[in-house]
Amino acid sequence: MKALVFETPDNPIILDMPVPEINDSEVLIKTSTIGICHSDYELLAGRYIIPISYPVTPGHEWCGEIVEVGKNVKNFKRGDRVVGECVVRTPERLHHFGFSMNGADREYFNVNPDWLHKLPDGVDDNRGALIEPFTCGFYAVLRSGGTNASETVVVSGGGTIGLVTAAAAIGMGARVIVVDPIKRRRDIALKLGAAEAVDANENPIERIKELTGGKGAELVVEASGHDTSVANVFEYAQENGRVSMVGLNIGRKVTSTLGLLQLKNLTVRGCIGSPGVWPAAIKFLERTGIDLSPIQTHHFSLLEAKKAFELGQDAQACIKVTLSTKGLN
Repeated sequence: MKALVFETPDNPIILDMPVPEINDSEVLIKTSTIGICHSDYELLAGRYIIPISYPVTPGHEWCGEIVEVGKNVKNFKRGDRVVGECVVRTPERLHHFGFSMNGADREYFNVNPDWLHKLPDGVDDNRGALIEPFTCGFYAVLRSGGTNASETVVVSGGGTIGLVTAAAAIGMGARVIVVDPIKRRRDIALKLGAAEAVDANENPIERIKELTGGKGAELVVEASGHDTSVANVFEYAQENGRVSMVGLNIGRKVTSTLGLLQLKNLTVRGCIGSPGVWPAAIKFLERTGIDLSPIQTHHFSLLEAKKAFELGQDAQACIKVTLSTKGLN
């Protein structure tokens, strides 16, 4: 089979390797689609939020089909279309799939079925690869109390995580405002159902005040990790508002007006991943019928992974780059 491997930092290559064998308590997955995440670029650059080592196969946003089942596996069968969680526990330790252990950027992989969830028939393979990032956005909203049609939610950052967070809040009924400097991202936010899309380069603090009658938003989600976005989120929130920090800002220090935490009596929560919400998030997507596909702007074969990673660094050109193994075997 073919596999994408980061042999060392900044060195992605495609290798031939044997299809893995499964034990009696595992299943074998034939990968269909895999999304490239911002954190994959952190891994490629040699850094991540937990210790990592090389070589490693990335890929934690994926969809696939079970093609072999160990004799002790009871809840899955051959032919089941599945997605899988990223933060997983083995007998030895807590792992991040695709970071501290090999991920899904390969044609086949063996996995513990406890980490898997069946994909509804109404969600195709391409959108299946968006389940993992959607669960992160869904969790970012839920972790700060959820939302409803009575609230305004500001999402700062219109990349993949920002857009799926906006989609989650829209699906819960909130009025959503997305802030981002890139027009293409703002346009997709509006296509997903955002009420407003604010240019981050044009005094967004004042614009948010205008759009909220001077009060600010009940919930603000920082979803980009960029310094200016991180610095502004307390400004966007109203008195007694909530702030959810989901964007990654690894190893940097950001100056912010921390006095607003007291002045506005804000509740601020950091969050990462999506523990405990996968079944609910999948049902939510199925029942609301939210179409996340506009986020997937570019598609490549796994064999073109190096080219895909290069393009994916151009925020002006694309949002979510998706790899496919179809046609390789």
